[in-house]
Amino acid sequence: MRTRRIGGVEVSAIGLGAMPMSLDGRPDREQSIGTIRAAVEAGVTLIDTADAYSADDRDFGHNEELVAEALRGLDARVMVATKGGHTRTPGGGWGLNGRPDYLKSACEASLRRLGVEAIDLYQFHRPDPDVPIAESVGALAELLDEGKIKLAGVSNFDPAQIREANEVLGGRLASVQNQFSPAFRSSEPELELCAELDIAFLPWSPLGGMGAAGELGSRFTAFAEVGRERGISPQRVCLAWMLAKAPQVVPIPGASRAASITDSASAAEVELTKEELDRLDG
Repeated sequence: MRTRRIGGVEVSAIGLGAMPMSLDGRPDREQSIGTIRAAVEAGVTLIDTADAYSADDRDFGHNEELVAEALRGLDARVMVATKGGHTRTPGGGWGLNGRPDYLKSACEASLRRLGVEAIDLYQFHRPDPDVPIAESVGALAELLDEGKIKLAGVSNFDPAQIREANEVLGGRLASVQNQFSPAFRSSEPELELCAELDIAFLPWSPLGGMGAAGELGSRFTAFAEVGRERGISPQRVCLAWMLAKAPQVVPIPGASRAASITDSASAAEVELTKEELDRLDG
């Protein structure tokens, strides 16, 4: 597996988004643990989770506990990236809480669920319109200074918010996690800013909208064509296209089956030609 860097730490060029293994309709625990372990066997050393990845408010923290269980006993160094700031409400709804005291308590709970003394990468999940960015990110700065987290990141931030977060953190912003895919390219400015500032950019839902092979919409025609020509899946082509965007890009495709993450991991070895990249960007 080729590697990239997050905050100076080397990780696999393709990570695993663990969210699908904890939401409503999730697979059974055995399948999920098998998926996470298959990812590690394929060379994946970055796993993204969050305390809010659960079916509803009653099993808050489900995904973190699942990841911790799957990694227990494995002889592999894996960066576990988690997030705080989202809440779950009765009936499966989502809420926000960016208050510093809440983020600090959420971090403490994540430390317990993951069974670690310091979180590898802790990310503020989404801006809370009721709390100034500086106050929320300031909590991450304090957690860094206290040694509770090793790296700090943000998620779902626009360029101005990214610059502010990096300033509040004293230039220590390690990553930005935003939605980005062939069907959702509006985060190009954030990606370009991260490349400029040498901050890791982690696209979430990088395969969003692609569906299964043979069910691709018109936006993915070029990806399907390149895939057929190369004898690989269009999903693998998609991830290779993202990696070619900038050295700071580390996609985190979601998966709930071992076969899916194994295929995604192999995208790190695909080098697309300029002609292919031009076709995919069209």
